[in-house]
Amino acid sequence: MRILVVGAGAIGGYFGGRLLQAGRDVTFLVRPKRAAELKADGLVIKSPLGDVTLPDPPTVLATDLKQPFDLILLSCKAFDLDDAIASFAPAVGPDTAILPLLNGMAHLDVLEHKFGAERVLGGQCVVAATLNVQRQVVQLAPMHSITFGERDGAMSARAAAIGAVLSGAMFEVHASPAILQEMWEKWVFLATLAGVTSAMRAPVGIVLAAAGGADFILGVLDECTAVAEAAGYPPRGPFLERTRGMVTAAGSPLTASMFRDIQAGAAIESEHVIGDLIARGDAAKTPLPRLRVIFTHLQAYQLQRR
Repeated sequence: MRILVVGAGAIGGYFGGRLLQAGRDVTFLVRPKRAAELKADGLVIKSPLGDVTLPDPPTVLATDLKQPFDLILLSCKAFDLDDAIASFAPAVGPDTAILPLLNGMAHLDVLEHKFGAERVLGGQCVVAATLNVQRQVVQLAPMHSITFGERDGAMSARAAAIGAVLSGAMFEVHASPAILQEMWEKWVFLATLAGVTSAMRAPVGIVLAAAGGADFILGVLDECTAVAEAAGYPPRGPFLERTRGMVTAAGSPLTASMFRDIQAGAAIESEHVIGDLIARGDAAKTPLPRLRVIFTHLQAYQLQRR
């Protein structure tokens, strides 16, 4: 199976690199600067599970895409989605499957409109990774997984084939018959964690230690949960129990990548992670006072950054 990984940043570089390390047929779609970096220094992964350097990994520029790929692994930031679609569109053929690992849900509608529902899988990933100043992929914690599936819940032959090619590459792979439920639950967790730590500019443990911190965190979780419930995807009991435990752990250093992006002065996915959640809540007439404050704060950061 020919796999095109769109981008070789933290997410694409990690999962694509692990697949390449496992001998899969992987090509990275990158811009000229990143292509030069990879050719000179290789794709370097620094990980608590073992470092690896993959010399001169296969890359392609958008202008050189000529033939379709079997699987497109899409891991760009939401604000780069339109540019990413334009770059990989020549690689989409009649039998191509697109596996997006973006946060939230809005990208599914965009991809479906462009390529057709039959080509777009549901998917999500869990990994804490970043690019350091040497442009190496740094895995910050040992967790790493991809969950994917057909959006109609079918356990298709296509899903089985994709599961087989992704397996055995040093990260966990789960083919799910309820991928939209899984994506909504991740969104609830991410919006809570990213919203709280980014707005407060502090990890979970510090927010908890502040006056009213626990009430604020759990209030944000309740609001996110209410939006998911209104959409028809109420978070399941074990997920909520696990999430509450993570966001109320005393002294926890837990933060979100959005928080780290703010610290670096980088662009953030405020509209995709928080703004779209508010829009869906408004459509369902769900009160979201804490999320509105968080979104205003994040938008102010974006405006000041520009």
